[in-house]
Amino acid sequence: MFYDTTSNAHGMAHDPFKAIVAPRPIGWIGTRGRDGSRNLSPYSFFNAVSDRPKMVMFSSSGRKDSLRNAEETGVFTANFVSAALIDAMNASSVAVPYGADEFAIAGLTPIDGRLVDAPYVAEAVAVLECRVASIATLKDMNGHDTDSHAVFGQVVGIHIHESVIREGRFDLAAAHPVMRLGYMDYAGIGPIFELGRPKPPESV
Repeated sequence: MFYDTTSNAHGMAHDPFKAIVAPRPIGWIGTRGRDGSRNLSPYSFFNAVSDRPKMVMFSSSGRKDSLRNAEETGVFTANFVSAALIDAMNASSVAVPYGADEFAIAGLTPIDGRLVDAPYVAEAVAVLECRVASIATLKDMNGHDTDSHAVFGQVVGIHIHESVIREGRFDLAAAHPVMRLGYMDYAGIGPIFELGRPKPPESV
């Protein structure tokens, strides 16, 4: 099949776009409002975008609380979602009024960042403390503003629980990451394997 995304007439029960661009890491974003309220929300549009400097990005479809807090305070945390925290992550996605504490709703322990004034999930096996580098309202191909907003954060601090450090590496098998697929689907990781980069032929 083929369909033009201008009309989006795919004829399927649900738009398959996010199922095709999968899996995606979950950006479990912790922020604090100017009023001191805590916020914790999962974002399915999240990823690392650079390692020199270390930078991550989450994108908000609509002007949600995490975006507002990141704009106002200039900081956020990104919390690692492991299999043991999937129910808590899902609980924190509930639509509640601004100022509601999703840490409390999800039964999680908030801890203040060491380098940023934003809370993180104590139960997470890894956490990135981030300072906002830039925020961009995404434009479409015609140059028009959309209602999607990308927050780019530079990682200034990293927490890793000792239980997932093995042989000098962050052990993903021990961390049991959960990733976002399409629709209401999630997945863990299968067997982990290494794949070295190929060497160019001598004739090149």
